[in-house]
Amino acid sequence: MKNETKKLNVHRLTFSAVMLALATCLALICSLLPLSLPYGGGFTIASMLPIVLVSYIYGVKWGFFTSFTYAVIQMILDLIRGRSSTIIAFFLPDSDFAIYAGIIICLLDYVLAYSILGIGGIFRKKSKSKGLALTLGTVIALSARYIIHIISGYIFYGAYAEWFFSESFFTSLGSKILSVLDGQVLAFVYSVIYNGLYMIPEIVITAVAAVLISRLPQVKPVE
Repeated sequence: MKNETKKLNVHRLTFSAVMLALATCLALICSLLPLSLPYGGGFTIASMLPIVLVSYIYGVKWGFFTSFTYAVIQMILDLIRGRSSTIIAFFLPDSDFAIYAGIIICLLDYVLAYSILGIGGIFRKKSKSKGLALTLGTVIALSARYIIHIISGYIFYGAYAEWFFSESFFTSLGSKILSVLDGQVLAFVYSVIYNGLYMIPEIVITAVAAVLISRLPQVKPVE
């Protein structure tokens, strides 16, 4: 019995490490492609599916541990590559607000946004269909991440809403939106649309990939 438990733990750690490496590599490769938005965010080719897979196979509790690890990895990599203006906010001189805002943004856009992927295994034992369980879990996990980015964008980046709708590539639709919306409502709509530009394609791509991956016999919940 002890040997079986030890074997399971080793397999779980090994599989999780491989999935973390795969997710990180996919994210890095996609970062080299023209898939990013000018002010942060960009969809990838199902880079978060490996993290959801861990949760589906080994359970939500282990999934949250793995997704939190992934969140830390993403934050460190973005800091090293200088891609995260939110982390750089820590080092802005003479600005206590920037420091506090940077901390909160990092907690939302990195720690919470990536850690929530651990919820992907929520249906692992609630459906007889592997494809349905994994795909629903994937959609819910990535949708939860989308909601977190909406909240963060609304709170910290709402000031860009008017510029976004008046001078960016959203000019034609933006003029109509600006004519009927303003203030906090405009900031919220801006965050929904801006983050949706990369999160909605991400959700669709990852859901399709989840359907395909679920057909593999190796993809099944471990008791």
